Amino acid sequence: MTERMDVDAWMSLQRCYMTTRIVRAAAVVCVLTLGASGCSTANRTPSVPASSSTQPNPASTTTPTATAALAPNRSGAVMKVLVFVVENHSLSQMRSDMPYTFGLAQRFGYANHYTAIGHPSLPNYIALAGGQTYGITNDDQPSANPIHGTSVFGQAVMAGKTAEVYADGMPQNCATSDGGSDYAVKHNPWAYFINERGTCQKYDVPVDRLAVAITNGTLPNVGMAIPNLCNDAHDCPLGTADTWFKGWMTKIFEGPDWKSGHLAVVLTADEDNGAEGNTVLTVLIHPSQKAHVVTTALTHYSLTRLYEEVAGTPYLFGAKPAPSMATAFGLPLK
Repeated sequence: MTERMDVDAWMSLQRCYMTTRIVRAAAVVCVLTLGASGCSTANRTPSVPASSSTQPNPASTTTPTATAALAPNRSGAVMKVLVFVVENHSLSQMRSDMPYTFGLAQRFGYANHYTAIGHPSLPNYIALAGGQTYGITNDDQPSANPIHGTSVFGQAVMAGKTAEVYADGMPQNCATSDGGSDYAVKHNPWAYFINERGTCQKYDVPVDRLAVAITNGTLPNVGMAIPNLCNDAHDCPLGTADTWFKGWMTKIFEGPDWKSGHLAVVLTADEDNGAEGNTVLTVLIHPSQKAHVVTTALTHYSLTRLYEEVAGTPYLFGAKPAPSMATAFGLPLK
């Protein structure tokens, strides 16, 4: 009887010992997993680890929608170019009399060997928009200088991209004669491309539309902003042009196109004052630029080429052999 009791006691001790070990083991597992999932005393069926193809990745918790929204900020690839053009002033004049603009040039980047194509104004605008001057040597209106060709604006639209020209003081879309508030058609190159008159009527608009596009983040892939005869320093001091440009850049810096990193802004002049070999200040504003001074010899055809590099369209005439602005400035393209 005593022997039987001793055996029973020994068996009870063994069961207690095993139970204690199990509890301790569970406690250890609980401690190891507490930080990840907590610990519960409720009964649960042990789960089978998921395969590597279905196991959630803790580092990848962003939804596809959120990832797509963040992608533009990470990539910063230039998908839009907006060009501002002032009038008839040289590199040294613009550098000294446009303090806000030259401040941006020093902060971001500018070219100090950028030359216009010729004189007077109109051939330069046509060259910039069309890759050649089409033999134009005057400032006459479209009725005297009809162009049967393709512009960078029409080219972009045909390729499924967006294009808009914003003309200061223009009384109606694609105006083909002077009028309004100091609007000069000789500074609006799209109005001369008569084969594209339909798209010009739709997308060559008064400058009021520029503010809407900036705010809504709908600036075009290929864009140009044309000041009127005072705001471009043709009939008023360069300081007036500087103030006008500052007003637009203040809006642009707050807009979603700029914040995405997809927008590059360029300011140039159509021609110089005839005193510096047609060398003009050309500023390129993009987050990738950090006090970048480009010494490569660039021209308006380089700017034509930049439009086409961003829009992914073929090069027009002089744009093909022209030095690339994107390469010279090291712009990130998609």
